Amino acid sequence: MARIALTEEEVARFGAQLGDLLGHVVTLADLDLDSIPATAQVVESRNVMREDLERPSLDREVVLSGAPQRQGAFVRVPRIIGQA
Repeated sequence: MARIALTEEEVARFGAQLGDLLGHVVTLADLDLDSIPATAQVVESRNVMREDLERPSLDREVVLSGAPQRQGAFVRVPRIIGQA
């Protein structure tokens, strides 16, 4: 178990909460689940994606005209790596 420093009040409060939690675990452990198939998802899901279609790109100058700052043919963004 973890060696966490707790006050007496915290021990009493968390002890009661842990007891409640373990009671729920015992209830779940007592359930007969042999006839229930294992599932990874409650609702059946499938990968729904649109067909990948080749389309023309946006014009570079149109894209760069909407950028707050640019440097040549690139969008300039504030530095975030290496800042203190």
